[in-house]
Amino acid sequence: MSEQQSTTFENKCAILSELWMGYRGEKKFQDFVDYNDIGLPLAFLIDEELVRAEPQAKVMVDETFELLIAAVGVEDTGFDSLDELLLG
Repeated sequence: MSEQQSTTFENKCAILSELWMGYRGEKKFQDFVDYNDIGLPLAFLIDEELVRAEPQAKVMVDETFELLIAAVGVEDTGFDSLDELLLG
């Protein structure tokens, strides 16, 4: 039995960053964006290499990503992009 692959931290940051920058104004993501008002911009800042991913920042990004996975209703199988996550 093989171990389940999960999304890398770098990809989590890229996916959350793209969601925040590209979809934060869309109504269907409004509740998610409002609730994750720290995790999403933090992922963007890490993705853009403007801040370093300290342990607490990693926890916040991981939690935000887990909420996204739950909201979309998919299992984390190691996503490389937001499109891949949203389109299944």
